[in-house]
Amino acid sequence: MKGVNILLTLSVLGLATFIASAYDPGPLQDFCVAIDDPNKASVFVNGKFCKDPKYAKAEDFFFSGLNIAGDTTHKVGSNVTNVNVDKIPGLNTLGVSLVRIDFAPYGENPPHTHPRATEILVVVEGQLSVGFVTSNGQDGNRLFTKVLNKGDVFVFPIGLIHFQFNPGKVPAVAFAGLGSQNPGTITIANAVFGSNPAINPEILAKAFQLDQKIVEELQKKFWVAN
Repeated sequence: MKGVNILLTLSVLGLATFIASAYDPGPLQDFCVAIDDPNKASVFVNGKFCKDPKYAKAEDFFFSGLNIAGDTTHKVGSNVTNVNVDKIPGLNTLGVSLVRIDFAPYGENPPHTHPRATEILVVVEGQLSVGFVTSNGQDGNRLFTKVLNKGDVFVFPIGLIHFQFNPGKVPAVAFAGLGSQNPGTITIANAVFGSNPAINPEILAKAFQLDQKIVEELQKKFWVAN
């Protein structure tokens, strides 16, 4: 019995250590401005070298241009303007970023995921049909969808496939906040049919229950990375 108690104690301690390590540690400084030149860095945090805080300036926390509409004259009819750590170095370690999404009439932001961030979106012009699909479960892959008008807000949980579509005859504009300074984007069609090198068509044909020739044709298409 004593041995069982010791094993249980060790298991609980191990689990507690794992849970603790699953979260980012609390920040020990006000900010960590990302810098590309390691020779001018003081520390390395979260994939970026950090500028010595005494050399930080207001421009490290500034971006201008979200008033400018993005080019939507391509196949999917939308444009995402990212404001992440690559645009604002001061975002590094702060866990937030922002995007502007422009939609042509009937344009869409194709089904995609953000592997590192939840997204909260607000429509500022026009109308959008949006939705996300849950992960595999007892109820299958459930679709949550809603038509949004100007001023409406919708949340897309972290890692789940989601989309936005403009059903109107006029352009639409939305802004979205994301819970990561570098949320990443995986556009489903691009990743599946436009990977480099290409996924074996036989594998995709079986997965999607398609004729292999159809898969090969899809792989030849030019997929827009939004």
